[in-house]
Amino acid sequence: MKVFVTGGAGYIGSICVEQLLDRGDEVVVFDNLSEGNRQSIDPRATFIQGDLNDPKSISLAIETSDPSAVMHLAASALVEESMVNPGKYFYQNVSGGLNLLQAMVENGVTRIVFSSTCATFGIPDRTPIGEDTPQHPINPYGESKLMFEKILRWFDQIHDLTFVTLRYFNVAGASAKLGETRRAESHLIPRILQVALGQVPHAEIYGTDFETPDGTCIRDYVHVLDVASAHLLALAAQQSDSFNLGSGGGTSVREVLHACRKVSGHPIPAVEKPRRAGDPPRLVASSEKAKRELNWKPQFTDIEAIVQSAWRWYADHSNGRSD
Repeated sequence: MKVFVTGGAGYIGSICVEQLLDRGDEVVVFDNLSEGNRQSIDPRATFIQGDLNDPKSISLAIETSDPSAVMHLAASALVEESMVNPGKYFYQNVSGGLNLLQAMVENGVTRIVFSSTCATFGIPDRTPIGEDTPQHPINPYGESKLMFEKILRWFDQIHDLTFVTLRYFNVAGASAKLGETRRAESHLIPRILQVALGQVPHAEIYGTDFETPDGTCIRDYVHVLDVASAHLLALAAQQSDSFNLGSGGGTSVREVLHACRKVSGHPIPAVEKPRRAGDPPRLVASSEKAKRELNWKPQFTDIEAIVQSAWRWYADHSNGRSD
């Protein structure tokens, strides 16, 4: 099939593109390169530089591409930034997404896989987090993603647009060719590995007094290759649905730090800081529904294996972004 991938120059998007092409699909990448890396776009794909907030740009791109389906991964995705600049998040993630849906309807494209987030659940009343867990986001990033999820339901009801929403937390790791290259890195594993690479002086632990076995917060880390494979499986879904993706268990900050030290062979000094406001002690997603209904089989469930793939990639790309 021909798949139109928004955000296909980004970390997760570029690896989805790689997997689509490897299985024989035709791919069109649509990206404004505000966060994406031009050199991460597989040369086998067709690239259109454009912005979702330009309705004419996205409409023309959909019309000329004539895709069978859309994978929507383009988004602003920094929680802390969303608390400072909420307007950017509603503009990019909601308004831009609406422009994409309108272009799809106008051009008869009726299938979309949406890259959402478990941040739509906020601080859950139970873990692991199932699809039926009440969604109460606590930041504009999570709220913007939840708003778009609701919009998708209406477009399904009114325009027969079949959607699959995938929600996940901490994506990590790398493929053999592609890894995480953000302009402003905020994710834990890359930040820790930057210490081993000599790019920053120390790692930071925010909060050591949580009600967890070692006092640090627990998060669900899922390998980027497994997240990408779920996106590909979702393209075949026959009806609209939502799925949570997780690795099968949670890992504490100290456990991640230990894994990074072991894999890199570097002592990686760490500085303990007070916990951040609103940080829940434990966030772990249940992925039983995805395994059952999408036949999703994550290949990486061990934090060391996830860190190993990231470290291998960073060690080969220690200068960071090349664009």
